Amino acid sequence: MSKPTYIIAEAGVNHNGSVESALKLIDVAAESGADAVKFQTFKAAKLASKVARKADYQERNAAGGESQLEMLQKLELREEDHRTLVEYCSRRGIQFLSTPFDSESLQLLVSRFDLPCIKISSGDITNAPFLLDIARTSKPVILSTGMSTLGEIEMALSILAYGYAVGTEPSGLQVVEEAYFSSEGKRVLLEKVTLLHCTTEYPAPLEDVNLHTMETLRRSFGLPVGYSDHTMGIAIPVAAVALGATVIEKHFTLDRSLPGPDHKASLEPDELKQMVKSIREVEIARGDGLKKPSPVELKNRLVGRKSLVAAGCIRRGEAFTPDNLTVKRPGNGISPMRYWDWLGKLADRDYSPDDMVES
Repeated sequence: MSKPTYIIAEAGVNHNGSVESALKLIDVAAESGADAVKFQTFKAAKLASKVARKADYQERNAAGGESQLEMLQKLELREEDHRTLVEYCSRRGIQFLSTPFDSESLQLLVSRFDLPCIKISSGDITNAPFLLDIARTSKPVILSTGMSTLGEIEMALSILAYGYAVGTEPSGLQVVEEAYFSSEGKRVLLEKVTLLHCTTEYPAPLEDVNLHTMETLRRSFGLPVGYSDHTMGIAIPVAAVALGATVIEKHFTLDRSLPGPDHKASLEPDELKQMVKSIREVEIARGDGLKKPSPVELKNRLVGRKSLVAAGCIRRGEAFTPDNLTVKRPGNGISPMRYWDWLGKLADRDYSPDDMVES
C-alpha cells in the first residue's frame, strides 16, 4: 500500500500579522488531522519593491489602495513570532513548515528552527540564485510549479541538482545542465524533490485546474508529484489524491470573511477537517490496483450470479433446448457461460420448473 498523502494545511498569511490568530490557526490544523501547518517567512523589503503592484486577486480581496510592499509589511512575522509558533506546533503534535521568500528567511528557518523540508513557492521557480541557496542547505524541497512550463521546471530542477550535488557557485548554465543529466543529479533529485502541480489564481477556476498535469509531471521528471490547491471547496484536492497526489497543500482560515489577500479562497475549520477525512477515505478506497474479487464480494457471488435452470417441465431423455433451458439465480449451479454446451444434451432425470440443471 502506498504511503499516506502528506497533507499541508496552508495558513500562509491568514493570521493577518497576529500571533494570536496564528496560534488559533495551528489549533485548527492540528484538530483537522493535517500532517503539517505552513506559514510564510519573508522580509517584506526583500520580497517586493516599492513599485510592485498587487495581483488582481489581492486587489479584490485586500483593497485599500496600499502597495504590495505595504500589504506585506503588515503580514510579516518576526523571529520571536516564529519561535512561538514552532514551539506551539510541537506541543500540538503537528509539523511546523514555512515558505521562505528570501535568503535571510531561508537561513532563519534552516539554522534556527531546523525545518525538515523547504517549500518553494511558484513565484521562485525562476529565481536561480535562491534555488541554489535552498539546495545548498541539503534540505528536501517541495516545489510548486504554478505559472511554469516544463522547460522552466527542468531548469529549476537543474539548479537544485547542481546545488545538491556540487554546491559551489556555477560558472554558467552548462555546468548546471550537466549536473541535472548526471547520475548523481538524478539520484539526489529523486531523494530530495517533490513537485506540486498548481494553478496560481485565487480562487482558481475549475476549467484551469487541469489535474492530469500531475501525470505529465510524473512522466516528464520521474519525481513524486502532489497538488497545491486554490479552488473553492474540497472536491479538487480529494480528486487529486484519487489520481495519486503524494502531497496536498490547501489554504485555510479562521473565517473567510476576514480582510486579507487569501481568506476568500481558503477553507474554514470544518471544511478543512472534512477535506482531511475525505482524503483518508479515498486513500483506503484506492487499493492496490489488482482486479480480483475482494473478500467482501465473495459471499455475494452465489446471490448475485445465476445458474442454468429448467424453464419448464423436462422429461428424462428429453433434449435441452432454448425453450426449456433458462438462466436464474442463485449462482451455485452450472454457470450460464456453459449454456451453449448444454443445448442438445439429453436430460438424465426429470426436471420441474426452476430446478437447477445437473451435470
